[in-house]
Amino acid sequence: QVHLVESGGGLVQPGGTLRLSCAASGFTFRLYVMNWYRQAPGKERELVATISNVSIARYADSVKGRFTISRDNMHNAVYLQMNSLHPEGTAVYYCNAARYSGSLQDYWGQGTQVTVSS
Repeated sequence: QVHLVESGGGLVQPGGTLRLSCAASGFTFRLYVMNWYRQAPGKERELVATISNVSIARYADSVKGRFTISRDNMHNAVYLQMNSLHPEGTAVYYCNAARYSGSLQDYWGQGTQVTVSS
């Protein structure tokens, strides 16, 4: 059974730092692209950062230079280091695993709330 479990969310002041973690199990982690999405109240879910199975990372323009995605294939985990957080970063952050092998195999975590507020 597939599990993606996010942790590390919480309340942080503007300009602050958080590190999100996602623990994965139930699938061959090293074969999957890992993504962090976020969904703010009243808005559509958006892709924040992605990391390939060989650790090539890409970022949304809105977080470039402030967020860093990384993965640990030995421990089946992916991380999102978030620095200089803005109030616009308030959202539920979701971990996603994706792989295309004939068809899309796509798994989601339950999400972790990040609130950026003074």
